[in-house]
Amino acid sequence: MPINQPSNQIKLTNVSVVRLKKGGKRFEIACYKNKVMEWRNGVETDLDEVLQIKNVFSNVSKGQVASQSDLQKAFKSEDLSKIIEEILKKGELQVSEKERSHQIDNIYREIATIVAEKCVNPNTKRPYTVTMIEKALGEIHLSVNVNKNTKSQALDAIKQLQEKKVIPISRAQMRLRITMPNSKETKKAKEKLTPLIASIEDENWDNEYELICLIDPGQYRTIGDILEKDIKGKGQIELLSLNDTSEGDIKF
Repeated sequence: MPINQPSNQIKLTNVSVVRLKKGGKRFEIACYKNKVMEWRNGVETDLDEVLQIKNVFSNVSKGQVASQSDLQKAFKSEDLSKIIEEILKKGELQVSEKERSHQIDNIYREIATIVAEKCVNPNTKRPYTVTMIEKALGEIHLSVNVNKNTKSQALDAIKQLQEKKVIPISRAQMRLRITMPNSKETKKAKEKLTPLIASIEDENWDNEYELICLIDPGQYRTIGDILEKDIKGKGQIELLSLNDTSEGDIKF
């Protein structure tokens, strides 16, 4: 792909364009695709390793360099590095139709995998396979957003599957151990916790209060807030299984 410069012509290979529209103008930079992602993830910090050529274009493919007046008007700066960094950070990475299709397929598969990991058939209490979830997502015509976090898209997909009743599906319950001092505050907290608990497996009021129970994952944060507010740092939650956060002890 030729890039015309005032005194010569540079042929760029493996070029990837990052485009940003600002101030009514289009600005582009020519980069190495893998380096763009590394820079955005904080792995690469050297702009020279990211850019094919350190300049800002109005059209990379035609070799049209953006004018200084347009850059000044849009970015309120003459610092080329700062302008390029803003384009890198906020701009849209341009990809071919083939690349975009492959990217969408990968994200679609990742969403289906997350849904399969987090959900079960409420009638059998057994998980679905990723293939079964992919088929169900196809029936609800799930729209994939390449710029959106896959976990948030998976949670939205679960809601759509539940609303449209394509398959019986519910979030896999979390099994918790909750411990608190045996006190009046604990008894009051227990009253608030009871409506949030799906089922109680075991309960012990000896030296301290211990509760083993199942909850819907959506209730986890609310339970934590109750312990933090009512028990004032003396309560503890241990995630035993089927959790969607890191396993371990969390103190409040």
